[in-house]
Amino acid sequence: MRALVVAALAAVLLAQHTPQPPPEQPIPYSHKKHLSLGLQCKNCHTNPDPGETMGLPATSVCMGCHKTVKAGSAAIQKLARYHAEKTEAPWVRVYQIPSYVFFSHRAHMESGARCQTCHGEVAQRDVLFKETDISMGGCMSCHRLNKASVDCAFCHEPRQ
Repeated sequence: MRALVVAALAAVLLAQHTPQPPPEQPIPYSHKKHLSLGLQCKNCHTNPDPGETMGLPATSVCMGCHKTVKAGSAAIQKLARYHAEKTEAPWVRVYQIPSYVFFSHRAHMESGARCQTCHGEVAQRDVLFKETDISMGGCMSCHRLNKASVDCAFCHEPRQ
């Protein structure tokens, strides 16, 4: 019975979340295409210490392949210009965690969460959009389903 209630709550919360249109990126990028070639999220998105955030890919990472792969395309030439100018591509984050929330990508990955848990079916997307609910309700629902703490101080600094 409890599992049915939790599943119903999760369904309601997910139904309330409306996917948002994708932000315009400076260079078109297909996660679907790149992941189908055998790349993994961690190949491009680093998790520097202490592990809270995942980095956006540096142009040097992209140019590792694109010095030769599709080097003549307009998008890759634009990428190559950013790289030559030692300027990072101004990628637009699809998901942004509020500053008042303590969140560790590393802790979530170590607990068994996978990228698609919070970011959706990235491997099926040519264009990423905010398709999952990372609101407090969405996070609380996931924590309950996975028997993780829902104590306020687990994710938020206590008020003084």
